[in-house]
Amino acid sequence: MRAEDVTDTLDMALAASGCDQVHVHHKPRLLSDNGPCYIASELADYIQTNRMSHVRGAPMHPQTQGKIERWHQTMKNRILLENYFLPGDLEAQIGAFVEHYNHRRYHESLDNVTPADAYFGRAAAIIKQRERIKRQTIQHRRLQHRKLAA
Repeated sequence: MRAEDVTDTLDMALAASGCDQVHVHHKPRLLSDNGPCYIASELADYIQTNRMSHVRGAPMHPQTQGKIERWHQTMKNRILLENYFLPGDLEAQIGAFVEHYNHRRYHESLDNVTPADAYFGRAAAIIKQRERIKRQTIQHRRLQHRKLAA
């Protein structure tokens, strides 16, 4: 991988997140390992130009990148279930996985909301609504139990 590949990927990520078009209080930061493409001066210039910060994990300590490593493992486990005969088929399956992972799959570490819900600030409202529904359900069940006991 080259530094140019990293900068192209960062451009796509900034565009997809919308961070390249809006004023944000905290500019994005890049968390990476110490691979050659991440310590290149070309990448350092790109990060400085885009007013980002770059944090590198400790050498020989892959746990620093644990979240993305887990994401890659989950994706590989799903993708490797089938055979792909055309590159477009593989790309479509990866796209479908990303869509499912970010917009449909609930994450326990995010209080069982999707990453998209957390990213766009909808998590608190969703959790509040779930609590309200839970309270109503408990009240309804208590009422039903009292009717049966009477």
